[in-house]
Amino acid sequence: MHHIIIGAGPGGVVAAETIRKTNPNDQITLIGNEPAPPYSRMAIPYLLVDDIKEEGTFLRSSDHYHQQSIEYLQANVTGIDADAKTCELSDGSSLAYDQLCIATGSTPISPPINGIDLPNVHSCWTLEDARQILSLAKPQSRVVLMGAGFIGCIILESLVKRKVNLSVIEMGSRMVPRMLDEKAGGLLKKWCVDDGVGVYTSTKVNAIEEADDGMNVILDNGANIKADLVISATGVKSNTTFVKDSGLDIDHGILVNNKMQTNLPNIYAVGDVAQGMDFSTGEYTVQAIQPTATDHGRIAALNMAGKNAEHSGSLNMNILDTLGLISTSYGLWMGVEGGDTAEIYTPELFKYMNLRFGINDEADVLVGATTIGMTEHVGVLRGLIESKVHLGHWKQRLIDDPMRIMDAYVASTQELDNVV
Repeated sequence: MHHIIIGAGPGGVVAAETIRKTNPNDQITLIGNEPAPPYSRMAIPYLLVDDIKEEGTFLRSSDHYHQQSIEYLQANVTGIDADAKTCELSDGSSLAYDQLCIATGSTPISPPINGIDLPNVHSCWTLEDARQILSLAKPQSRVVLMGAGFIGCIILESLVKRKVNLSVIEMGSRMVPRMLDEKAGGLLKKWCVDDGVGVYTSTKVNAIEEADDGMNVILDNGANIKADLVISATGVKSNTTFVKDSGLDIDHGILVNNKMQTNLPNIYAVGDVAQGMDFSTGEYTVQAIQPTATDHGRIAALNMAGKNAEHSGSLNMNILDTLGLISTSYGLWMGVEGGDTAEIYTPELFKYMNLRFGINDEADVLVGATTIGMTEHVGVLRGLIESKVHLGHWKQRLIDDPMRIMDAYVASTQELDNVV
């Protein structure tokens, strides 16, 4: 049995290792299209602040794949032929598979802005991007970061530690708008501004122009910011272009069922490229986070290896450390229409907690949560959401005092009535 895995990020590597552990004698080929061993993009910020060398981003040691009898192939897959069960490579050759896993991840979205292709405008997605940023982001250099989403805020911290003069442009009304509500995003903005970062929300970049002393970043409010480096962190999209003519069902990503199977026989998809089930809603979405990728990879690999494994859906889960202020969101953090809310908001201390409850038969079930500056029991929040436990009278106690979340967890999960 020959298993081919296209994509050498965390999801692909976990898939290869899981197949090897399950079926020791099967042939496994892991294909990556970058001139580097498999690495974690989430480690790039640590590279930018010199906490690690490039080798520190690598997912495994240099001899790991050989020891696991996993063939690692650096190549570019240009298409698949599902009828012939082959992967077509850019050099004109092809590889035959019995089971195929697509783990090609995502790629940065390049916004339609004049000047986005100038030499000193970069994404921060690959090791090569990181090398370019390292060469330009010197102390006191003028850096404009386009996008204050999850990825943007991770990059933000690295840039501040490099002591650059940083301006952040976010078109949304708050920072990390797909993770934090208005109060939480507002607190994060104030925290960054207080640390010397220029943050412009509800603002767009209209154009980037070359200038004698660097670049001019022209904003839609008429402002003009000087820059030596512009970093674009305006979102990502699934890498599906190479399979658009394959017959695979593709929406925002490749559609998969709860076994990570696509609509075509013997083909699976995982991670950022896969549109799988959401734990909270049952809808099919792309969740571009590393825990989802590794979970997908394990489930797909077990099924490829002949086991019967099902995925219960990915929980929307984000944990972000921005200049020492930790923010988290879980599940339906924005709430559901008609659901109750419990909240703590102490802006002068940069502390915020918002609990979201369900409706109807789940009116006493915690379905989502957001926190800023409160890390004591975030694991409990996740556990209550994932377990869908009914809180009973503890719901009202949490509305009265959200800080009793641990008491609610103990009482509800262990069915104790003597916790008061």
